[in-house]
Amino acid sequence: MTAKKTIYIIRHGETEYNKKGIIQGSGIDSDLNEVGRKQAEQFFQAYYHLPFDNIYTSELKRTHQSVEPFLRAGKSMEIMPEFNEINWGIFEGLKSTPESFKRYTAMTDDWRAGLLDRCVDGGETPNQLQKRQAVGLQKVLNRPHEKQILICMHGRAMRSFLCLLTKTPLEQMDDFKHNNLCMYKLEYDGETFDIVEHNCIKHLWI
Repeated sequence: MTAKKTIYIIRHGETEYNKKGIIQGSGIDSDLNEVGRKQAEQFFQAYYHLPFDNIYTSELKRTHQSVEPFLRAGKSMEIMPEFNEINWGIFEGLKSTPESFKRYTAMTDDWRAGLLDRCVDGGETPNQLQKRQAVGLQKVLNRPHEKQILICMHGRAMRSFLCLLTKTPLEQMDDFKHNNLCMYKLEYDGETFDIVEHNCIKHLWI
């Protein structure tokens, strides 16, 4: 049996792309905007007291900036490419229009229908996304000394990852709602993950 763990998973704070409804994906390395930086500080103020053994992020700087207050306080951070956002291919940077939204929803409708090997041109399929996430998860689980960890990732990636952890069918990933700088808290007993807090944003009310 693998060691027990408590895992906090957060989505990065707001970027201008989020504000404008523009898809970022793994190919756009955007910064947090002023709201996003405030969200990062609010999360830190609510959870700085927790003794995180490690903080994992994707390669993208919006996740690094979301945990920056913890780094200033002396916590360690490890970049894990396996936790990058899904690659949205030609959708990345696409301005939000009725036509682009129609194309986006057509793809996500396919995924909900179980067509998980489909992707946009130049993009990544949900099955490909979750396959690389499984590699990252195994790295985390292979570190028994890390009892309490924080993972900062992205919206679509978070949905896929939560399916992986809870053994939820991937076509149901949209059931996992999220907001910028939301948090999911999971307890791992060595065999199964149990979600004890869903899409928590109470720290943003401070």
